[in-house]
Amino acid sequence: MTRERNQHVVPTTDGWAVRRAGSPKATKVFGTQREAIERGREIARNQRSELLVHGRDGRIREKNTYGRDRNPPKG
Repeated sequence: MTRERNQHVVPTTDGWAVRRAGSPKATKVFGTQREAIERGREIARNQRSELLVHGRDGRIREKNTYGRDRNPPKG
């Protein structure tokens, strides 16, 4: 069983939060999405995991993998 360490940038009532996958609590809440993405990217790079950025509607709009990609693009 793999331990999920992916980081999500999600909208909250107070701004934008960085949240670890499966965790109900935010790592930290930021005033802007840009700040949250920067911090989420740092965490994902350090943990060699994936960063998933959600839009205001909650849908994933961007994914970035930092580390071993289980499904790398061909070519």
